[in-house]
Amino acid sequence: MTPETVLVVDDDAAVREALSQTLELRDFVAITAGSFIEAKDHIAPEFAGVILSDIRMPGRDGFHLLGHARAVDPELPVILLTGEGDIPMAVEAMGQGAFDFLEKPCAPEDLAQVLSRALQTRGLVLENRRLKTQLETGDPAARMIFGTSPLAEDLRARVRSVARTGAEVLVTGPPGAGVSKVAEVIHLMSPQATGPFVRRPAAALNAVGLSQSLQAASGGTLFLEDVDALAAEVQYSLLDRLEGDGGPRLIAGTTADLGAAAHIGGFNPELYYRLEVMPVRIPALSERPEDIPVLFRHYVAQAAEQAGLPSPEVTPDHLARLMAQDWPGNARSLMSAAMRFVLGMPDESEPDAELGLSEQMARVERSLLVAALSRQNGRASAAARALKLPRKTFYDKLARYGIRAEDYRR
Repeated sequence: MTPETVLVVDDDAAVREALSQTLELRDFVAITAGSFIEAKDHIAPEFAGVILSDIRMPGRDGFHLLGHARAVDPELPVILLTGEGDIPMAVEAMGQGAFDFLEKPCAPEDLAQVLSRALQTRGLVLENRRLKTQLETGDPAARMIFGTSPLAEDLRARVRSVARTGAEVLVTGPPGAGVSKVAEVIHLMSPQATGPFVRRPAAALNAVGLSQSLQAASGGTLFLEDVDALAAEVQYSLLDRLEGDGGPRLIAGTTADLGAAAHIGGFNPELYYRLEVMPVRIPALSERPEDIPVLFRHYVAQAAEQAGLPSPEVTPDHLARLMAQDWPGNARSLMSAAMRFVLGMPDESEPDAELGLSEQMARVERSLLVAALSRQNGRASAAARALKLPRKTFYDKLARYGIRAEDYRR
């Protein structure tokens, strides 16, 4: 069932057909029913659409349908179509929990606007139910942030710590690293977890859209994706909102260097410093290559389930080739590689798959050296101790691979 689904209920076949055509021309998916009995089979708590029903029907009418829908799921939007003399009935229906009513004949633009609003409401309800279910099934950080490396452990610990505060958070990371997922985990572990989690792309927001988004996230969390793309005037509006009392928690996400943008005037410095109080940085896969095997195996199992196929064996040789890559697309690229692996497709992301064993091991060794330096903030002596290597041996390896320790200081 797609999120654009509308269940159209009317005893008149010609009316059902006309409404279906009107909706499909506006990119909705219409399913139809000619009676209460036909319609009730579609109504369930997991139904991802909304109901558009005539009030007057033989036998059980629109009121009966409204009552049944609210008994099954009180948050399922029902929009009623009324005739000229049915307005008092429609007002009564609103009091009984109808989402809205429209008088026939209804302008297609008005119909589409009401349905879009109802579908957006339904989408938020189902998303928040999903998040609450996740919250009830254990530790979201352990369940949703994968990896056994010290960097992965540090990320989970940081997320748990930041989540408890309820303050604004800035989540940063390279493209494909999972900024949105980490933001979701923070919400799930926060005091706002029982409220809505509302995602919005910052580039698409104007001042009105920001205000509406804040209202939609009331009591929960507003996550602004790619906050560096927020228009200048909207940045000022957001800062004003943050200076006030109340409102939802804000989590901002970006793959850009927001500090540099604030320094050169590309982002409001005051807003940056307000967000940066609680920063969460997601490390790149190249900084933690030891996590690649567990991540890849997880993505393979996930891809096999989605494709309805058996999960193929992942050989040590294949994992070694994966660990030897830099993965600039991070987790997103690794997920794509897993899907191609499950489907038996050639993986163009492995250009060096034909390298000999020594070359592959050299790539893995280089990745491990880089990961150690990243974990130790570029301190070569500490990285050498972590890898249990003599300092001279460690420095010789850095020179062999052209690695500069200072490049990994943060």
